[in-house]
Amino acid sequence: MDNPYKVLGVNENASQDEIKRAYRELVKKYHPDKYVNNPLKNLAEEKMREINEAYDYLTKNSQNSTYSNSGSSYANNNSSADYYSIRNDLNRGDVSSAERKLNSINSQDAEWFFLMGNVYARKGWYDNALNYIQKACNMNPGNREYMAALQNLQMMNNSYRRPYNMRGYSDRDSSFCDLCVSLWCADTLCNCMGGGC
Repeated sequence: MDNPYKVLGVNENASQDEIKRAYRELVKKYHPDKYVNNPLKNLAEEKMREINEAYDYLTKNSQNSTYSNSGSSYANNNSSADYYSIRNDLNRGDVSSAERKLNSINSQDAEWFFLMGNVYARKGWYDNALNYIQKACNMNPGNREYMAALQNLQMMNNSYRRPYNMRGYSDRDSSFCDLCVSLWCADTLCNCMGGGC
C-alpha cells in the first residue's frame, strides 16, 4: 500500500472526522467476522490490516506533527505517502528499496533524516545512523519516536565502542581470570617439567 489516503478512500486534505468516518465504514465492510465461513476471509483480514495501518498512520501523524512548513516532518502531503511506503519497506526488511525511494525525494525534512538513519541502522552503519537521527531530532525535537530511536542508537553505539574489558566485567574480574590462567599455565609447565608429559 503506497498511499494511506487512497486506502481509506479520502482525499489528502480530509479532516480527521472525514478520515474517522471513512475508516468506520471500511471496518464495517471488511471486518473478518463477516467472512467467518467464506473463502474471502483471508482477503478480508489482509484488507483490514491495510485499513488499520493507514488509519493509524494518518491519526498518528495528525497528533505528532503539523502539516505546515515550520520544519515539520510532514510539510508535504505527497512525501507523507512516500514516507509511509518507505516505512513499509523497512518493516518488510527491504532496505535497498527504502534507500532508493529516500534518495529520490528532493526535500530532506526531519522524517527523511529519521528514515535514512533507520536505513543505515539496518545496514549496521551505526555512526551514520546516529548522525541522521540526531539531525531529525534537531529538526523536530518534540517527536518522541525520533528521540527514542536516538537514545537506543546512542546506547548501542556506546556499548559497541566500549573496550572488551568494560563489557560487563570489572577490572577485578579480569584480574581474577588472569590469575587463574597464570596458575593453570604454571601447573601445566610444572607437570611437563616433572616428567608427566
